[in-house]
Parts: sequence; C-alpha cells; structure tokens
Amino acid sequence: MGRVEGKVAFITGAARGQGRSHAIRLAQEGADIIAVDLCDSVPGVNYPAATEEDLAQTVKEVEALDRRIVAAKADVRDRAAMQRVLDAGVAELGRLDIVVANAGIMIMKPWDETTPDMWEETVGINLTGVWNTVQLAAPHLVEAGGGSIILTSSAAGLKGLPFLTPYVAAKHGVVGLMRAFATELAEHHIRVNSIHPTGVMTTMISGEDMQSFPVWLEEHARLAAMSTNLLDVQAVQPADISNAVLFLASDEARYVTSLAMTVDAGVTQY
Repeated sequence: MGRVEGKVAFITGAARGQGRSHAIRLAQEGADIIAVDLCDSVPGVNYPAATEEDLAQTVKEVEALDRRIVAAKADVRDRAAMQRVLDAGVAELGRLDIVVANAGIMIMKPWDETTPDMWEETVGINLTGVWNTVQLAAPHLVEAGGGSIILTSSAAGLKGLPFLTPYVAAKHGVVGLMRAFATELAEHHIRVNSIHPTGVMTTMISGEDMQSFPVWLEEHARLAAMSTNLLDVQAVQPADISNAVLFLASDEARYVTSLAMTVDAGVTQY
C-alpha cells in the first residue's frame, strides 16, 4: 500500500473500463484523482457509450477508498474544457503528479469501408486528444517538480492489425508523442511512457464490428495469426493494465522513461 501516496493523478476516459480501473488502482495506493470522460456517443462507434452515471460510479468507488476525486464531463478534443477541468482539479487537490492519457475509441472496418468521418473521429480522440492531454497537463507537473505521464497505446501501436486502419495509425502516433515528450520533458524530471495492451475485457470489444471480426478473418485467413496471443488467454483484464500503470506512476519506475511497455500476452511477437 502507499506506492503513490500523496500524489494526484489526472485520468482521461475514466468513466469505466480501463480508465475506471486505473483510477481505483491508483487510489488504492494513495493517490487522489482528477477524472474526465466524454460521457457521450461518438459517430461510427457501435458499442455503448460511457454515461455520466458511469463517471459517478467511478467517483463512488474512489471515495469508498477514502480518497478525494474531482470528476467532470469533458471531450479530450476540447482544449478549453480540458484546461478548465485541470485547473479546477489542481486548485482543489493541490498539485498534479501523474497523467494517464487513456481516453480512446475503436471503429473496426475493412480498409475500403472506412470513411473519412471514421478517420477524423478516431485520430481526433486517440491521437490529438492525447497530445492535448499531455500538453495541457505537463505545466502542472513542471510546477510540481516532476512526475509521470502514461499514454495508453495498444499492440496496434507496435504492429499492423487488420480492419483498424485509423486506430493503428493513431496508436502508432501515440508512440511518437511518447518519445517526443519524453525527450523534451526529461529536463523537468518528467517521465513519459506508453502502454501497449492486447485485447482488454471492456465494453470496447462488445460492438457489432467486433462480432464481424471472425467473418472477416475467414475471408482473409492469412491474417488470423496476427491477433493470436502467445499466452493462453483471449483478452486480459483492465486490472492487468492498471498494475502496469501503477508501476510506471510510482517511484519504482523513477528511471524508466521513453519505454513502450507491452502487456500483450505476446501478441506483438507475431
């Protein structure tokens, strides 16, 4: 217990799934939380959207751990809204030490069924949203004398995966952001790393497109092995990713920066 005691973490996409899991895991180890989520649907995304009730549940679970939390509805693409949330959260909780840029969407379609709107929505949230998060939050870490920034990428940020063109492009871009920010923020004692999960058991993998995935693989059988984990698990749990987030956020990782850390059951080895 207490691996991030006294620290404050800003987490995007915190209403449910990995984001909620990260908030709870960091709170279990002593952190207070600033949480944001879009809490609304995104055109082209066909799995259920997070809701304000979901975000309220995150608040309830963090507070049950006797930690403080400031939560707000905000779109990571909206810089003004993000700035307001950050400034209000830091004003109330006193500082900022950890940033987890977790918000993201996934639209799965074959390359020739992917529309410009799908591209714009995916890249806007999964890449531009990460840039906004880091650029707006980093000054607070500088003021605090250092900290840890963790960007949620994907196995698709390290290898090509089928039927995910915008997602793969954005998640590869997150690696570039991680390395660039790690280079410039090191002088401020700020570490920047990315995490690359295989499939995670969240609502994201419940959509209609995901149900079509086996059919598409039957039509393109040579691609099937690319999505097979080496370890005998189809998908990992959010807590598995949260444990990695906790490590990178803690002083145990005080000299770990510019690392693309896989929690992927070996899927990127293919």
